[in-house]
Amino acid sequence: MTTVAAEYEHMDIQQQYQDSVNNRWEEEWDNENSSARLFERSRIKALADEREAVQKKTFTKWVNSHLSRVSCRITDLYMDLRDGRMLIKLLEVLSGERLPKPTKGRMRIHCLENVDKALQFLKEQRVHLENMGSHDIVDGNHRLTLGLIWTIILRFQIQDISVETEDNKEKRSAKDALLLWCQMKTAGYPNVNIHNFTTSWRDGMAFNALIHKHRPDLIDFDKLKKSNAHHNLQNAFNLAEQHLGLTKLLDPEDHPDEKSVITYVVTYYHYFSKMKALKVEGKRIGKVLDNAIETEKMIEKYESLASDLLEWIEQTIIILNNRKFANSLVGVQQQLQAFNTYRTVEKPPKFTEKGNLEVLLFTIQSKMRANNQKVYMPREGKLISDINKAWERLEKAEHERELALRTELIRQEKLEQLARRFDRKAAMRETWLSENQRLVSQDNFGFDLQAVEAATKKHEAIETDITAYEERVQAVVAVARELETENYHDIKRIAARKDNVLRLWEYLLELLKARRQRLEMNLGLQRVFQEMLYIMDWMDEMKMLLLSQDYGKHLLGVEDLLQKHALVEADIGIQADRVKAVNANAQKLAVDDEGYKPCDPQVIRDRVAHMEFCYQELTQLAVERRARLEESRRLWKFFWEMAEEEGWIREKEQILSSDDCGKDLTGAVRLLSQHRALEDEMSGRAGHLQHTVREGQAMADAGHFGEDKIRERIADIQAQWAALEQLAAVRKKRLEEACSLHQFQADADDVDTWTLDALRIVSTADVGHDEFSTQALVKKHKDASAEVASYRSVIDALHEQAQSLPPEQVQAANVNERLAGIEERYKEVSELSRLRKQALQDALALYKMFSEADACEHWIDEKELWLNSMEIPEKLEDLEVIQHRFESLEPEMNNQASRVAVVNQIARQLIHSGHPSEKDIKAQQDKLNTRQVIAFCAGDKCIFKFCCIVISACLQEGKQLVSEKPETEAVVKEKLAALQKMWTELETTTQTKAQCLFDANKAELFTQSCADLDKWLVGLEGQIQSDDYGKDLTSVSILMKKQQMLENQVEVRQREVEELQSQAHVLRQEGKDTDEVDGRRKEVELKFKELLEPLQKRKDFLMASREIHQFNRDMEDEILWVEERMPIATSTDHGHNLQTVQLLMKKNQTLQKEIQGHQPRCDDIFERSQSILKADSPNVEAIQARLSDLQQLWSLIIQETEKRHARLEEAHKAQQYYFDAAEAEAWMSEQELYMMSEEKAKDEQSSVAMLKKHQILEQAVEDYAETVHQLSKTSRGLVAANHPERYRTQLHTLDETGLKFPFVELRTASSRGRYGGGTPHRDPCLKPTLKKHQLVGPATTMTSLPSQLVQNRRR
Repeated sequence: MTTVAAEYEHMDIQQQYQDSVNNRWEEEWDNENSSARLFERSRIKALADEREAVQKKTFTKWVNSHLSRVSCRITDLYMDLRDGRMLIKLLEVLSGERLPKPTKGRMRIHCLENVDKALQFLKEQRVHLENMGSHDIVDGNHRLTLGLIWTIILRFQIQDISVETEDNKEKRSAKDALLLWCQMKTAGYPNVNIHNFTTSWRDGMAFNALIHKHRPDLIDFDKLKKSNAHHNLQNAFNLAEQHLGLTKLLDPEDHPDEKSVITYVVTYYHYFSKMKALKVEGKRIGKVLDNAIETEKMIEKYESLASDLLEWIEQTIIILNNRKFANSLVGVQQQLQAFNTYRTVEKPPKFTEKGNLEVLLFTIQSKMRANNQKVYMPREGKLISDINKAWERLEKAEHERELALRTELIRQEKLEQLARRFDRKAAMRETWLSENQRLVSQDNFGFDLQAVEAATKKHEAIETDITAYEERVQAVVAVARELETENYHDIKRIAARKDNVLRLWEYLLELLKARRQRLEMNLGLQRVFQEMLYIMDWMDEMKMLLLSQDYGKHLLGVEDLLQKHALVEADIGIQADRVKAVNANAQKLAVDDEGYKPCDPQVIRDRVAHMEFCYQELTQLAVERRARLEESRRLWKFFWEMAEEEGWIREKEQILSSDDCGKDLTGAVRLLSQHRALEDEMSGRAGHLQHTVREGQAMADAGHFGEDKIRERIADIQAQWAALEQLAAVRKKRLEEACSLHQFQADADDVDTWTLDALRIVSTADVGHDEFSTQALVKKHKDASAEVASYRSVIDALHEQAQSLPPEQVQAANVNERLAGIEERYKEVSELSRLRKQALQDALALYKMFSEADACEHWIDEKELWLNSMEIPEKLEDLEVIQHRFESLEPEMNNQASRVAVVNQIARQLIHSGHPSEKDIKAQQDKLNTRQVIAFCAGDKCIFKFCCIVISACLQEGKQLVSEKPETEAVVKEKLAALQKMWTELETTTQTKAQCLFDANKAELFTQSCADLDKWLVGLEGQIQSDDYGKDLTSVSILMKKQQMLENQVEVRQREVEELQSQAHVLRQEGKDTDEVDGRRKEVELKFKELLEPLQKRKDFLMASREIHQFNRDMEDEILWVEERMPIATSTDHGHNLQTVQLLMKKNQTLQKEIQGHQPRCDDIFERSQSILKADSPNVEAIQARLSDLQQLWSLIIQETEKRHARLEEAHKAQQYYFDAAEAEAWMSEQELYMMSEEKAKDEQSSVAMLKKHQILEQAVEDYAETVHQLSKTSRGLVAANHPERYRTQLHTLDETGLKFPFVELRTASSRGRYGGGTPHRDPCLKPTLKKHQLVGPATTMTSLPSQLVQNRRR
């Protein structure tokens, strides 16, 4: 089965590889990162993921199909199998056996235990699980989980499949058998050719053919089409699920792999195989009865044979449990021979009989199972399990008998071997102990430390050997004890020889201990003598050092000497303890008592006294030298402090001499704060300076040998300090003036900012969209106007601030010009505020007019609706009601006429003021007047109609009265005739009045329009004749906006002039005064045309003024930019180290790039200046002067940046030299520390290492010589080139006082071992030490290097 799984896995990999190969990319396979290979990799991964998803779905459905028997189900194959519970249930369903009960709990260990139970069951079923463990399933490993399910499918679903062919009866493998079965069942079906489990099933014809073969009633196979694969698959899967009860493991949309198809096809095989098996079961029933009689006979035979076998087993066990053995080697061997005879002769026939019983019982049970009978079970005591248990007890007794015999045999053989080994080892130990007793009895120690140490090493080796030999002696004793324990027959002889070996061993240990005591006394004495010799040599070297006349040539030298002297004093102090320890050890050896004496005690006491005297002398010399060095340090410290004060004064002089007073208020305040901090620092520094001066004067007064130089130095420093205080006062005054100037400029900037914000507010064109919004804007504008008025005090304060500035700053910073500009812009803001106030008032009046007009039109609409819908009654009594309503209509009409008059008045005021919505106002006015005339006419008509009806009613009443009362006929007729006459006169008068009103309205409108236009033209002429063309760019922009507004009004008025022509034409047709109308119209048109040309000229002047002011603004901006950058270009700050110089170079490069960026702007200004100068501007001289200033400043800043670049390059070279020189000094200091090291060699290996390290140092010093020479060359080059730092560079020149002298000393020290002459070289000091260690050998340690070498390192 493992082979089948491996074959399937191999087929999957091969199929995956073949499907992923693309012939179009064969030429790119050689390229590891080619696009073809990358595509194939991604394609292979996608196919693998798809195949895994299909397998997961198929296997999940397969598992659920079997778990449904126990009412269980899983949803996720990877997750639900992790706890092992479902896996155990699945195996129980498939195998029909009971597995161990799952462990309760959800922890990982419980899951691992459950999965282990399932895997153990599979192993018992001879299922090979390669590279698979329980942790893989619990961790949800996809590949191994799928592999486990596939292995289960192979074992319980596919493994038992076999098909016998008719030709050769050959049995095939499970897969081949399943494939052959499918081919046999689908043979003869069209479009069905099954040769694998992948492509042969994709069209669905094979599934339908299998179903049709066994259930032709379910499918009409002839109607299926190979091209409709989805339908075929869906049909087969649905039929198998609905009619055959087979779970739908696959879906038509899937692309299943071979395993998934095999899993699904196997379900078809088992289902149809069961159908065939039902037919065969009938034939088997007849055979059951024939086997029943034969089975009874076999049962009786089994009972008899089982009883006999059990009886023999029990008797044999009693014999084997006997443990009485012979007490000799020969007797035990004979008993073992008898036991072997039993195993080879008597036992095998009984084992065969037992096997036959098992076969007989199995045959009986098999036949009864085949006949579906109750299986025969032997009675208790004669079961196969009982026989097996008895046989196991027999084998156990047999095994124990064999072990006991062999143990006894081994024990006897071991005792004989131990006796022989004891005799051999005892003889060897006795010989070795005798020889070592003679060896440790000798006292040849030698007469010096090396010899005694060698003897000590030899003795230690002897002790080590003897100590190690104790185990061998104890081994002999252990063998003797073991023989005694085992009751060996010759134990007395063994015990006597053991006691002899122990006696010799104890005597050897006593001799060894006595020799160790004598050797330690000699070794201690020689070490004391050697230590005394080292101390005396060291004290001689220290005396030479303390008698030196070198007290330092500068402060660092004195400090160095003091540090070295402190080290010497520390060494002397340390040596005091060492001297005391040596003397104490020597006194212990000089005691006069009995016993072994390695030397004469008087010799030891003489040496101790001499060493005490030398040490006291050395201590006195150290105290005297420290006093002299302290005096020298005091003098050099004074000079060093004076030099430090001088350097600080020069540094602060450079800071106080700076021309930088800050570019803005923040910078100036910061510089002033720094200056105050500097003054505080000067105050604190003054006390220290005075203290140093007093110390110098005290030394001079005491008659110091450097009195003249001390007094000269004090006078020089005091003069420099006075100059520094004067510079501080001057700079403080300049910084305070700069702060005042920058404060003025900051306040002026705030005023400019406020002015711009105010201009933005008051120049807005928003006047609201209705009466409410306009009133809100009026309120806001009132607040803004109040703010403008209140800002007057701020500007006045700015004037006062400018008056307090120095005159030169006022002139340099153009303070007066800026104040003038601020005043001009403030006036402009005030004027715009006034104009906006007027605009808001006009807008408010406009919205009020529109509101009144809307109210009037609303009243007219209501009355028109009432008049048009009014029905006049015929009865006279009802007419009285209508009459009352008409009587109230006339006052209302009069009231509305007055409101219309108010609207007309407001409209005329707005039109005369030149409102921008003049056209809308005019239209609204005309509309309202027209509606009023129409409404009044309608009212007159209604009144006229009412009068007609009243008169008709009166006539009817008169006729009725005459008919009723004839006597009143004359009076009535007279009244009616008078009424008729009055009515006729009223009708004629009304028509005449209506026509006059309509004609008068047209003439009035024409006259009003002409008057409005004439008034507007007069105002426009006054604005055009103004000679104000702006004093700066802002005012010109405002005038340009006003000019644009005028042009827009002109366009509107031009359309009104054109409308006048049509109105005049209408009046001429109606027969009005033609000459007067034409005269008014022509007069207006003439004035309008005369104003067009001045309007265009004013626009041209404003454009030219804006161009000039824009040019001035750009030119001033560039001049201001150059003036701001000029301090950077002319700065004398060149940095004080390499990093600051590099930073300043980057800033200068940035400035050069900014200059290049501003070059096009300057070129544009110079080009525009040509056209402006040709235009004969009134400010030509001022423009030429500012242009000249710009050209000079521009050329100057370019030159200064180039010069600063050159200066920074020179400073960079100098700072680079200082940096390299500092590195060289640091390197030499590191090497000097190595030369001062106190490391001592301890053996030959460390001596060789120290010698090699010193040789490497010598080579490094020689290699570094080229670097030092190159620095010297660089220094001389800077001095020769007259570098600005040449005086400072000379201080670092590599000569006797620079780096060269320490370098020469370092190189000398590397070859001599210390500074100074007349001492042995380091190599000769190291080489004898090395030779000494080589002579002594590894057994001797090197206690210390010569003290002279240590002192050399310290110096």
